[in-house]
Amino acid sequence: MQIVDTSRVLAVPPLWRLGFRPFFLGGSVFALLALPLWLLALAGGTGGWTPAGGWLAWHRHEMLFGFGAAIIAGFLLTAVQTWTGRPGLSGRPLAALAVLWLAARLAWLMGAPPSLLLPLELAFLPAVAVVLGRTLWAVRQVRNYPVVVVLLLMTLANALVMTGVATADEALQRRGAMSGLWVIVTLLGLIGGRVIPFFTQRGLALKKGPTPLPWMDGIVLVGGMGMVLLTAAGATGVPHAAYAVFCFQLAAGHLLRLAHWYDHGIWRVPLLWSLHLAYAWLVVAIVGFGLWHAGLVTNLGPPLHALTVGAMGGAILAMLARVTLGHTGRPLQPPSAMRVAFVLLHIGVLLRVGLVYVWPLPALHLAGICWALAFAIFLRHYAPMLWSARVDGHPG
Repeated sequence: MQIVDTSRVLAVPPLWRLGFRPFFLGGSVFALLALPLWLLALAGGTGGWTPAGGWLAWHRHEMLFGFGAAIIAGFLLTAVQTWTGRPGLSGRPLAALAVLWLAARLAWLMGAPPSLLLPLELAFLPAVAVVLGRTLWAVRQVRNYPVVVVLLLMTLANALVMTGVATADEALQRRGAMSGLWVIVTLLGLIGGRVIPFFTQRGLALKKGPTPLPWMDGIVLVGGMGMVLLTAAGATGVPHAAYAVFCFQLAAGHLLRLAHWYDHGIWRVPLLWSLHLAYAWLVVAIVGFGLWHAGLVTNLGPPLHALTVGAMGGAILAMLARVTLGHTGRPLQPPSAMRVAFVLLHIGVLLRVGLVYVWPLPALHLAGICWALAFAIFLRHYAPMLWSARVDGHPG
């Protein structure tokens, strides 16, 4: 990549030099604080303080479109530089985008009226899509155009939630949140299909990695998009045998990919087994949705949290740990404490998905503690990397 004026780039404060820095930091801090706050609200410990739409609406929305969207934005705004060879967003434009994200989070918590909350909330993801789209269009990189489509679909899902909040329509909020979740599943499949086999090959120093399976990649991408559109249309709100078959087929596709990428050596490398486990939770979650549609289970809670905490949370923590090292000029050897963070997060998934229905409140709180500790460990070791210059002196 050609940087025209390195001295000018290095004059930018490190936090604003590339997208992963403010959004990984902000998203991780939000993850650390948001779940304990939700548990406090469930226990009635927030007094008369109520965010926009109530605490359930806040939790349901913010873990996807607050936390999840921040990390997705940080990853894509950084990855597009690698994909295209063009400088990524930095400086004041990047700071303005981060302020927009933060303003929407504060507006939610402060109970802002829809006239203020909706414009703030619905501006962020389209702004990210415009930045990515312009960069991709400049080099006509058609292969990555689906990423922009995914962001726009996530915006539409967010708009459904916000309309539900503005009209106090609980069903519309749920439909929008579930649509957004399936968008994230699609993005996990799209990005995971690129990075997991590549990271596995590099992390294990394999001479040859898994051969690409473009037909399987296409199946899971189209299947994920199908679930987004069906859910947004309200078609998946009640159990249906046809959707059960659809879910089982989609889960089988993801499982075949995971088996194709697998190498027993991953268990020696925390940055690898953490990613593979997160993808395994994706399979478990989609099977759970299929069982619900088949009428074999009556509670969507387990598959829902296998997807949000296990697949999304697990993939995010693993990607944060690796991408931050690589883009700050450090060897891909995470601090040893990150092993503990990865284990804690996956123990939290087991508690939230399984034990919570046998030992409800204690398991719920223990799962929340595991989540918070995992992100606290990450921030303890990685926050200084995110706000400091690269150790090799390069821009970024």
